[in-house]
Amino acid sequence: MAAPVAQPYEEEALGKAYDARLMRRLLAYLRPHWGKVTLAILMLMVGAVLELVGPWLTKIALDRAIPDGDVGLLGLLALAFLGSLLASFALEFAQTLLTTWLGQSVMYDLRRQLFGHLQRLHVQFFDRNPVGRLITRVTNDVEVLNELFASGIVTVFGDVFTLLFIVVAMLLLDWRLALVTFLVLPFVAGVAFLFRSRIRTAYREIRVRLARLNAFLQERLTGITVLHLFGQEGAAARRFREIDREYLDAHLRSITYYALFFPIIQVLTAVAVALILSYGGIRVLDDALTVGVLAAFLQYAARFFRPIQDLSEKYNMLQGAMASSERIFKLLDTEPAVVDPPRPRPLPHPGRGEIEFRDVWFAYQKDGEEWDWVFRDVSFRIAPGERVAVVGHTGAGKTTLISLLMRFYEPQRGEILFDGVPIRDVSLEALRQRIGLVLQEVYLFSRDVGYNVSLGRPDLDAGAIRDSIARVGADTFVDRLPRGLAQPLAERGMSLSVGERQLLSFARALAFDPLVLVLDEATSSVDSELEEKIEAALEELLRDRTALVIAHRLSTVQNADRILVFHHGCLRESGTHAELLERGGLYARLHELQFTAAA
Repeated sequence: MAAPVAQPYEEEALGKAYDARLMRRLLAYLRPHWGKVTLAILMLMVGAVLELVGPWLTKIALDRAIPDGDVGLLGLLALAFLGSLLASFALEFAQTLLTTWLGQSVMYDLRRQLFGHLQRLHVQFFDRNPVGRLITRVTNDVEVLNELFASGIVTVFGDVFTLLFIVVAMLLLDWRLALVTFLVLPFVAGVAFLFRSRIRTAYREIRVRLARLNAFLQERLTGITVLHLFGQEGAAARRFREIDREYLDAHLRSITYYALFFPIIQVLTAVAVALILSYGGIRVLDDALTVGVLAAFLQYAARFFRPIQDLSEKYNMLQGAMASSERIFKLLDTEPAVVDPPRPRPLPHPGRGEIEFRDVWFAYQKDGEEWDWVFRDVSFRIAPGERVAVVGHTGAGKTTLISLLMRFYEPQRGEILFDGVPIRDVSLEALRQRIGLVLQEVYLFSRDVGYNVSLGRPDLDAGAIRDSIARVGADTFVDRLPRGLAQPLAERGMSLSVGERQLLSFARALAFDPLVLVLDEATSSVDSELEEKIEAALEELLRDRTALVIAHRLSTVQNADRILVFHHGCLRESGTHAELLERGGLYARLHELQFTAAA
């Protein structure tokens, strides 16, 4: 039984709001930029000191300059205040640029690491993980970390320094009035604790519903032809409205919590101001406190609660970053199942193109204690230059044979040899350079024709590309394109016909000049006119090459040197077309069924 396929959206638990292990791994990405991080922290520290200047200058003006009528001192205080504002502006500008640069640099490094890791992962990993989820890791989750690095990890120092310095300044001015101001702090902590879990739940709901929305869009837009064909546009639109509404409701709940939280903090700030005015006013009337100190306290109180609000927002940012980093590191910690050997053996040069399977068993997964074998005790040898066809019913193991030969998967038992060397002992690059693979489903990139043939290899110039295109007969349509080889193709090459895409895939395989050419149902989607052109080209191109042809239509393999007949993962018959027909076995029955149906 096949493993259950993971859904393109799943309700992932957010985990801890703070995880020290994950944070250590995240901070490692700042290590190459430690100099700039240090500079940003110093800027934030200076900025926090400048926050103290305005209220302190106000105190001096009210307590000394104005009562003494000292215009000169008042002018100096005004200039100092203006200077502090300009310095704060310059520091905030530089610090914003620096922290944003840090966030973008970490994103750049992390995206490159993720993409490089994804390219090294084995094919079975992609069978079990939807592409949409992997794209989310490289884009959305990395973007969440950008917010953490650009506006969280470094800038939190600024909030902490500001709070600390304001507390010290208030205590130095008047510790009694400072304690009165701090009476509201337990209420602030209680409100923050109360809203924390609700905002966290709202954040999780937004993430889940966004994932559902993206998954629905991807699936419906990919299958838009089916929707049009069966007239299901209205049903799809109704379902989209439901999912979109759930996403909207989740956002509205989150906004509601924030709409309550921040006004409550503002009310508590106002309460703190009222306490300062009441207690401080009484002490001013008793000549126990100066007006300047009271005015400074009022300004410090307003500035004191601002970083508290900022830290509350950064808490939510932190928990989102923890969730995203957990998913990213889980992906990065996934080890490739197919890797190069520690000491790769070289393949013979120039090579012969001999393939041998020895007692090969393979299963995609283990079901309980029993292996679900899809390839059973398969042994055969393909001589250099031999053209061998592989046939069988759907699910017989034909495509599995190719996957094992290309080392997309590893067999559980037995071994596969290329030119006498076990492919487990050969580097993946060396093995795949000697095998050209043409699949039934052709994949072309959104680049020009030339790139889709050469795939960017620097040693394949325009002449070599044109030669490969001409040898498969693709030049007849390439020359008609407005820009020839430089003609950009639409997504997945949809601006070309199925047959034209197949011809380009042949040209791509031949441009790499492989020792072995593997064709997996390569002509099944091509019309008869193009099929004749391809068959004519293959007769010349397969000369002196080993060829492995996977085919469902038996009419395409009758001229093969040998035909391997697979059934339920076992090699049942081997021989030429005539020998297998004369034998009257499985191949003869397949041949009779196909040609009777065709008649």
